[in-house]
Amino acid sequence: MKKLINDPQSVVTESVEGFGAAHADLVEVHPDPLFITRKDAPVQGKVGLVSGGGSGHEPLHAGFVGRGMLDAAVPGAVFTSPTPDQIIPATLAVDGGAGVLHIVKNYTGDVLNFETAAEMAQAEGVEVRSVLINDDVAVEDSLYTAGRRGVGGTVLVERIAGAAAERGDSLDAVTAIAQRVNDNVRSMGVALSACTVPHAGVPSFELTEQEIEIGIGIHGEPGRHRIAMENADGITDRLLEPILGDLKASSGDRVFLFVNGMGGTPASELYIVYRRARQVLAEQGVSVERSLVGNYITALEMQGASISVLKLDDEMVELWDTPVWTPALRWGV
Repeated sequence: MKKLINDPQSVVTESVEGFGAAHADLVEVHPDPLFITRKDAPVQGKVGLVSGGGSGHEPLHAGFVGRGMLDAAVPGAVFTSPTPDQIIPATLAVDGGAGVLHIVKNYTGDVLNFETAAEMAQAEGVEVRSVLINDDVAVEDSLYTAGRRGVGGTVLVERIAGAAAERGDSLDAVTAIAQRVNDNVRSMGVALSACTVPHAGVPSFELTEQEIEIGIGIHGEPGRHRIAMENADGITDRLLEPILGDLKASSGDRVFLFVNGMGGTPASELYIVYRRARQVLAEQGVSVERSLVGNYITALEMQGASISVLKLDDEMVELWDTPVWTPALRWGV
């Protein structure tokens, strides 16, 4: 295992320390317990947005803390949920009097720990709502979840709900738009190679040079099936077919197309996937109105990609286009 680390046990703390120093104009790192808030938190009168999960998926979630997205992010150990002891103070720190929304990916540890934290924060007088992200069409259940996993759609929920909170929407309204995005986005991924968790020191699964895993999870969970390596167009078609089928996409739909890298795939290859996905959508009469391509929710150094398709409405487009200023996503400010 070759990694630019010092001690496998200090990867998260040292990484977050460096992140905080690099983006000290935007965020504040709270070291014990560990969480990150936007520099101006809490924003009085604004709904606070908190998300989090295991580290190793950078820039998710800390990279999306800032104006127009999250107010706080709570990093756990690599591929491990943060604890309630982290989530509770993060929630309290961003409460500006309008309540707090937890955006939770559907992994068992995340769900249980955010539920516990929400109950404790409410006992402290903070109104807390939660939206569960479950956009992955690859499998219904895995070792990590009951039901579908939360993957690439998380980025779109955090951005659009964050924009709604920034314009001053109520907790009910921010929760509703977050749920609407989740209900209308579907995702699926592929792995060309495994990743290595630092404290494990070995790849999370085995793939030969001739194999790929279709429907892989962001922690290395097994996918739908393992097949022989194909060209980019063939792989893209395999990912899009179940996405569009489950989304019930049809001619005349307006969509957001998000092609995400898993950490070890160059941008040039992601754009080849995007090119084919857009061709397929055009052939079906589906209009791509907004796009995002790049590494936004990763799995350490895994080679691979995921595709997310979100059915858009006018409000989602309007909110996406509003100013955002975070370490990993920024425009309009």
